[in-house]
Amino acid sequence: MTAIALSVGLVGCAGGDSTGGDSDGGGDLKDTYTVATDSSFVPFEFDQDGEHVGFDMDIVNAIADEVGFDVNLEVTNFDGIIPGLQTGTFDIAIAGITITDERKGAVDFTSPYYKSGTRIGVPVDNTDIESMEDLDGKTVASRLGSAPLDYLAENVPGAEALPFEQLDQMYLAVEGGRADALLYDAPNVEYYIKTTGEGKLKAVGDLYEAQEYGIAVSKGNEALVEAMNQALANIIDDGRYAEIYTEWFGEEPTWLEELAGMGVDPE
Repeated sequence: MTAIALSVGLVGCAGGDSTGGDSDGGGDLKDTYTVATDSSFVPFEFDQDGEHVGFDMDIVNAIADEVGFDVNLEVTNFDGIIPGLQTGTFDIAIAGITITDERKGAVDFTSPYYKSGTRIGVPVDNTDIESMEDLDGKTVASRLGSAPLDYLAENVPGAEALPFEQLDQMYLAVEGGRADALLYDAPNVEYYIKTTGEGKLKAVGDLYEAQEYGIAVSKGNEALVEAMNQALANIIDDGRYAEIYTEWFGEEPTWLEELAGMGVDPE
């Protein structure tokens, strides 16, 4: 896979012309914004041949090009992204972040740019777990600070959650027998099973908990959110979104028309 060229610099948060968390309000946009992302959410963001690439990287750079700002990319652990936006360390974050009411209280979100859900993964020889109910009494790996971890606590309180900061640790816990199953975002689980986890893990059960990913923005940047929403609508309308999606997932999304209806009208 060849990612669209990234117009980013792997620099510290104080670099460029951006000071994280400064309010745009209704005023002018900045020339540069600090964008936080995760380190290992394949195929959304990950390191490949010394570059940070992925679906999210191509999307945020397409939006930045459309709006007209440069990106200073900051790679961090997923559980540090929302706090970083709150403290002003970052301006923007894209990392497969599920839009939830709780997170809306801490940060602002663009219109959804991806529709997802939650999948269960188990060892290929497992015959005991076939549904969410079967996780009761089991040790279930997930990601620290993730929406699936909250979903597990709310819906299967009898399960023992085993959270990890890094996704590879979550998968290895199941493969090594430390956890009975994993519960995480469907596109990442399915991608892992097709690649690294082939012959080791399988997905079971339904697609649970419909989710929508949004690009998170520190509070007080209304003009930036509005501009990014318009840019997202434009790249969906002119076909750039479908081209990027197909590059990373092998086919166009079946829900693209529905996604387009969630944003503003293209220019």
